[in-house]
This record gives sequence, structure tokens and C-alpha cells, in this order.
Amino acid sequence: MITKDEKGREFDERPWGNFTVIDDDMFDHKIKRIVVAPSKRLSYQRHAKRAEHWFMVSGHATVVLDGVVHEIGPGESIDIKLGQAHRCENHGTTPVVFIEVQHGTYFGEDDIVRLEDDFGRAN
Repeated sequence: MITKDEKGREFDERPWGNFTVIDDDMFDHKIKRIVVAPSKRLSYQRHAKRAEHWFMVSGHATVVLDGVVHEIGPGESIDIKLGQAHRCENHGTTPVVFIEVQHGTYFGEDDIVRLEDDFGRAN
């Protein structure tokens, strides 16, 4: 269930960690802070209406883009093209924190097509 944090921002706990919406005031982009808990991973997913840019703040992430594995650390970033299958995995013992900049025409959570999911949410 989406709630508000202490600053009034949209916040949601997920089975893999949580996200906070930093900015969603404009029609063409949305910015989130995403935290992936140790030993967890996001669903392997794609979006029809948005591309994403992930900037790693802390932790070391394994990012899978269309089946290709990328190791990303603090200060590094990766771009996810429109329609590209992707996921972030945390194989470490500390949280992975990254900033996600979404760019496109629609940013709702219903623009997620889950191809694989550890929590039974695949489409």
C-alpha cells in the first residue's frame, strides 16, 4: 500500500525493499529513490511507455538488461531503453540504493510487465 513518508512524499514497501517518489510534478519524467534489500531482486520486467536511467548511490547491484549481466557500483549508472527487459539484484549484505529517472509518456505502476518474479506477481 502506497503511503507518505515524513516529508509527505509517496512511499511504498515492496517484498524486495522500498521506493520513495522524489519528483513527479512534470508530465515527461518521474524520479524515485529505490532501496533493494540484501539477497532480494526486482522482478524481471519491461515498460511500454517509459525508459529509465539508474544512478547507483550505494551498494553493488547486478543489473540484467535483455539477459546481459552488468555489475554496477556507487557512482555508476545504466540506461534502460523503452521496452528493454531489466532487473536489479542485490547479492550483497547491505542495501542497494539507486536513483531512478523515468522518462516517457506515462509513469504508473500498471506500466510494468513482469516476465519473472520471486513473489508470484509475474503477468
